[in-house]
Order: sequence, then C-alpha cells, then structure tokens
Amino acid sequence: MCLIREVMFPDFFVDAAPAPHMLRHFTAVRLDSMHTELTAQIRRACRLAKNPADDAAAIAEDFVDALPELRRLLLTDVDAMFANDPAAVDRSEVIFCYPAFTGMLHYRIAHALLERGVPLLPRIITEMAHSKTGIDIHPGAKIGPYFSIDHGTGVVIGETCVIGHHVSIYQGVTLGAKNFVLDPSGKPMNIPRHPVIEDYVTIYSNATILGRVTIGSHAVIGGNLWVTHDVPAHGRVLQRTPVEQRIEGGDAK
Repeated sequence: MCLIREVMFPDFFVDAAPAPHMLRHFTAVRLDSMHTELTAQIRRACRLAKNPADDAAAIAEDFVDALPELRRLLLTDVDAMFANDPAAVDRSEVIFCYPAFTGMLHYRIAHALLERGVPLLPRIITEMAHSKTGIDIHPGAKIGPYFSIDHGTGVVIGETCVIGHHVSIYQGVTLGAKNFVLDPSGKPMNIPRHPVIEDYVTIYSNATILGRVTIGSHAVIGGNLWVTHDVPAHGRVLQRTPVEQRIEGGDAK
C-alpha cells in the first residue's frame, strides 16, 4: 500500500521528491517495484484461496495501467471532502490528515483489484483501513466520484451497495443488509441486499439504512434514523422536532 500511495501521490508521500528531470525515471522504478511486489501478492492470495493464477503478472500490469484513473477518482473524493468541511484549510490537509481519504484510498485500490478477479487481497486492504480509521467499506461496493465521508468513525458500507456521485455521509452511518436469503443448504446467498444511494444524497450521522432500498437523488436522511424503505428523489426523512416541557420546580424533561 505504501508503494502504491507513493506512486499515486509522490508530492505528498515521498520523503525526498526527485528533481523534475529525474521524475520520469523515479516513477518508472517505483512502478517496476510495485508491479513485482503486487504480482507476488496476487499469487500468494490466489494460492491461499486455492485458486492458482497463472496470469498474476498480467493482472498486476492491468492494475498499474489503471492507476491514473484511480488517482483521478481519489482527487474527486478529496475535492468533495474539502468542499463539505469548512474546517479544512486546503486539500493537502485532507490528503494528509483525514481518515476518510485513507479509507477511500484503500477502498478504491481494493475495488480495482476485486474487479480484476483477485481474491482475499482486496479484503485485507480494506480491513487495514478499517482497523486504522474505523471506516468499514467492503471492496465489492460500487462508489461513484466525489464521495465525502465526514469524521468517518463507525461508517459501514456493505458489499452490494451502489452509491452514485456527489454523495455525502457522516460518522456512524450504516448501509447494511436487513436480512439474508438462504440457499437450500442454509447458507446465506450472495445476492444484492444493501442500499442503492443515488446522486447528491446526504446521510447524517448514525443513520442506519438497511436492505435493498433506493434513496433517490438529492434526498436527505437525518441523523439517528432507521430506514428500511425507499425514499423518493428530493425526499427528506427527518426526526420529529423534540418538544421541551418544563415541570414546575424541576428540570426540563
């Protein structure tokens, strides 16, 4: 992960940045090292999964070719996090300091590997971020560009989630499964079971959305809510306004 991060963001994660005339050579050496290491990791993961891969080097090469697009997607996430947080001084702060950037860096790399048929390794990569940041994103989830997580701790995004672009969520949000469909042997079936979140949706802290429901574009889901039904485009699901009462001689209840 460190080598991939250095290749994608050398201005931020390389201790001694090369001189401009050496940048091409520096990048080529890093890419070669990454390709070699990734090939070995893919072979090891396939062996452990009892699914030997003769084309591990080709998979690694295809992943390396995808790095510019992964960087582009991650920079859209940085833009979204920066735009949604007035406390952010600049985008460098987001990249260096925000757990959401770390979570999305790991997720987008893991998702790209999963798309290329690599077993086990994608889960290892996202669980590394989970243990470090408290953000649990399954590599199978599909997340569009300009995705923003604020604070991040306790966020859970399930395997079959589909998330559009310009979606913002806050800490403690769960996009999970409501129940499982069992096969004849009693084993849970891996079928779509997590929410579909369309474009420009905002989900506030500690909201829980369960099942294969659709949250329509531009909808708002308030904090501390339990949602198990579809929400239409531009819909708002909010808690009722609390009513404060004062009892004579006592505190407000």
